[in-house]
Amino acid sequence: MKDISEHSGLDPEQVATEIERVGSLIQKAKAAVEAIILGQSLVVEKSLVTLLAGGHVLLIGVPGLAKTRLVQTLGQVLGLDDKRVQFTPDLMPADILGSEVLEEDTSGKRSFRFVQGPVFCQLLMADEINRASPRTQSALLQAMQEQRVSIAGHYHELPAPFHVLATQNPIEQEGTYPLPEAQLDRFLMQVDIHYPDKNAERQIIIATTGAGENEPTKKLAANDLIAAQKLVRQMPVGDSVVRAILALVRAGRPESTSIKEVKDWIAWGPGPRASQALMLAVRARALLQGRYAPSIDDVLALAQPILQHRMALSFSARVDGRSLKDVIVKLCELADAA
Repeated sequence: MKDISEHSGLDPEQVATEIERVGSLIQKAKAAVEAIILGQSLVVEKSLVTLLAGGHVLLIGVPGLAKTRLVQTLGQVLGLDDKRVQFTPDLMPADILGSEVLEEDTSGKRSFRFVQGPVFCQLLMADEINRASPRTQSALLQAMQEQRVSIAGHYHELPAPFHVLATQNPIEQEGTYPLPEAQLDRFLMQVDIHYPDKNAERQIIIATTGAGENEPTKKLAANDLIAAQKLVRQMPVGDSVVRAILALVRAGRPESTSIKEVKDWIAWGPGPRASQALMLAVRARALLQGRYAPSIDDVLALAQPILQHRMALSFSARVDGRSLKDVIVKLCELADAA
């Protein structure tokens, strides 16, 4: 079977050795996060896959499902500098990016000094991102895409690695500003957080209402995560996996598909960035699980979180009560047969 991978200075044996070493570290980090974030194993896995792939994640869930705690725990376990911004309608771009202030020294000379905003961190939690105005959202968009910000005509590089974990509340939509498609596409995944099952909720109430709570332990450093992200891009990908990714993404476009549900229900489908996201994410998932290369099962497992925010239902489909999940299931059937 032909393999497709990035050119690197490591030979296949070195890559395999590194996968074993880094995979073991990532597994320990995952266990440390799951010890704090109880009952959300899939959410933890998808969040770690996103970080390993070098992307940003959009967390969707009702209040009280530990979204804020998840970001704080990831920051501590991965050794990242994390900050949180509560998005509100009156939040201005300068409140996130920073601004220049005029200062006067002892000699009377005046000059501008740049004061960094909270975006200058390695893990930024954008809490209830859809409550901010489009102007503020677009300011964050530049930081997410370019890893730098522009203030008064000067560029300021953001720390590496830089990741945004944004949250949205699916209820109380009054007074919110839906994220534009261009910004949604910048998120590698949309992760839906559901209520924990009964046993997990029992563990949660016991663990969090006692005299003391467990504290997360650091398992990695920022440099370890950067090295893992580079390793992800060096992992081999079989030609069958590439075919499955292309079949899945291209079949989701109404103008170029033979799937009736897509033609009838989808207003617009995923672009090439969806294929890129899948290519990176399946490698990251394989690394997280200690495997040397991704499989088609990885493509199927990650199809929904990667595609659902990159597609839109038509008006008639929404009226008929259709869902993107139904369409993605059909796409997965096609990809599995590719």
